[in-house]
Amino acid sequence: MSKKKKLSPETKNAQALHHVDAMTGALSPAIHPSSTFARDRNYELINARHDYGRDDNPGYVIAEKVLAELESAPAALLFSSGSAAAMAVVQSLQPGDHIVAPRIMYWGWRNWLIEFCGRWGLGLDLFDATDPDALANTVTPGKTKLVWIETPCNPTWDIIDIASAAEIAHGIGARLAVDSTVSTPVLTQPIKLGADIVMHSATKYLNGHCDIIAGALVTAKEDEPWKCAREIRANAGAVLGSFEAWLLQRGMRTLFLRVRKACESALTLAEHFEGHAKVEAVIYPGLPSHPGHVMARRQMAGGFGGMLSIRVGGGAEEALKVAGRCKVFTRATSFGGVESLVEHRATVEGENSPIPRDCLRLSIGIESVDDLIADLEQALG
Repeated sequence: MSKKKKLSPETKNAQALHHVDAMTGALSPAIHPSSTFARDRNYELINARHDYGRDDNPGYVIAEKVLAELESAPAALLFSSGSAAAMAVVQSLQPGDHIVAPRIMYWGWRNWLIEFCGRWGLGLDLFDATDPDALANTVTPGKTKLVWIETPCNPTWDIIDIASAAEIAHGIGARLAVDSTVSTPVLTQPIKLGADIVMHSATKYLNGHCDIIAGALVTAKEDEPWKCAREIRANAGAVLGSFEAWLLQRGMRTLFLRVRKACESALTLAEHFEGHAKVEAVIYPGLPSHPGHVMARRQMAGGFGGMLSIRVGGGAEEALKVAGRCKVFTRATSFGGVESLVEHRATVEGENSPIPRDCLRLSIGIESVDDLIADLEQALG
C-alpha cells in the first residue's frame, strides 16, 4: 500500500490547515470580539486556554497554528506589533545579560535596543554583518545570552549565515533569535537551521495588505523563555485585536502567491537596473554581484525576497528627486504589501542613520513588473 502523500506547506497555508468551523461549517474563521470568557457551574473555564482578552483570544488559534506549521515549529504567538514581539524576547532576559545584534537592521528596533539595554542593565554590542568573523568575535562566553540577527538585513540586504550563527550562539550557551520578516517562511525556515526563536513583523508580508499592525514569535521548543514571553504578552496586554487577527489569517492564505510574485519581479528589476547609467549600485541578494549571494542561495529557497535598494547617481539630492518623480511606486514607509513602495531610508531614520544618503529602498508588490520598470526609468530621467 502506498503511503499517503503529505500536503505541501503552500496547500496547508492556502486552506488554513483545512479549517472548517465545527459548529457552522464556515470556511472563514469567526471573529471573537469578547474581552472575557465564561466558566461553568464548577467555576472551571469552559475553554482552558481562554480566560481574559488581555491574555489571549480564540481568533488567534488559526493564524498561530498556520505560522507554526510553516516554520516547522511547535508553537507561535501573535502580538500587537513586531516590536512588541521582539521586546518580549529581550524582556525575558536578566539585568547583566549580554546581547549581540547586527549594526544594520530595522532602525526602530536598533534604537530601542540601544536605549532599553542602557536602562535595563543589559550589555549590547553591534557587529558588522558583512564581516564573516564579526559575530564570533563579538560574543562573550558566559555573558552573551541572546544573539539577535536579521537576515536579509534591512535595508542593505546583507545575508547572515543562520546555521553558523546558531552554532556560535549555542557554543557559548546563548539563544539565537532571527528576524525573518523579509525572508518569510516561504523562503527560509530559521528553526530548521538551528534558530531558537523566529520573529516576524506580521504587518509586512504575513498580512500583505498594509491594513494591520501585528507581530509574531515562533519557537523551536516550548521552554521557560517561551513561557516567559507568553507571560510578558499577557501582562503587558501586547495582544492583537480580534479583527486584526482575522485580517492576518486571511492575508496569510495568499502568502506564497504574493511572495513568489514579489521575488520574481524584484529579481527582474534588479537585473534591469544593474549597470544603469543613473544608478551607482543595485543591492539585491539575488544578484551574483551581491556579497551574500552564495549564502542567500543556500538558505533562501525559491527566491531572494521582494526587497531591494538602489544607490542613485548624484547623491542624496538626486535620490530624493527620483523618489519624488515616481508615479507607480508610492512614497511610504513599510514593506511587504501588494503595492510597490519607494522610501528614502536616511530621511526616515534621521541624521544618525548609517544608511547612505543616495539609497532608495524599494518594496516590490504584485503589479506588472513592466510598469514598475517604466516608472523607475522615467523617474531616473
